Amino acid sequence: MNLGFTLLFNSILLGAGLAMDAFSVSLANGLNDTGMKKGRMSAIAGIFAAFQFAMPLIGWICVSTIAQKFALFEKCIPYIALALLGYIGGKMLIEGIKGGDEEVEKTELTLGALMVQGIATSIDALSVGFTISNYNFLEALISCLIIGVVTFFICFAGLAIGKKAGTKLAGKAGILGGAILIFIGLEIFVTNVFM
Repeated sequence: MNLGFTLLFNSILLGAGLAMDAFSVSLANGLNDTGMKKGRMSAIAGIFAAFQFAMPLIGWICVSTIAQKFALFEKCIPYIALALLGYIGGKMLIEGIKGGDEEVEKTELTLGALMVQGIATSIDALSVGFTISNYNFLEALISCLIIGVVTFFICFAGLAIGKKAGTKLAGKAGILGGAILIFIGLEIFVTNVFM
């Protein structure tokens, strides 16, 4: 069993790397809702952490069982992320442009929108299953838990930073948040398709 320093260190690094998209989306969410309470921030960060925990574990299971079918699906990941983030970001952008200052600040992030964001920002984590394919189930589970915990703290920080910056940006926060989401979708797409 490889439950030592290497597993811990690699999992923390994987978690930090995987959480960057979720951090950016959390930043946009914080910009959009400057009155967000800590409980809601924890719930949002928890949703992102749950997806970042689940996706690598699902990837590990796929690698262990249905690797050939997973390889075909992996090619679709950038397109799915672009569509999901483009839709949510476009909606935020349109609402920010249409509405006045008060309306943008009152836009509430629904559970459905959070789930779409969670999937869009973590779907590329499925491929981490290849990275941890040499782990046994317990090692893979522990690694994914560490990835989830790291994601939680990074996303919570993103929400806090976005919330603080959103207060200063007032009515432009929704526009900036939507633009950030669209940019993240494009970045995932370009990085995975053209590089």
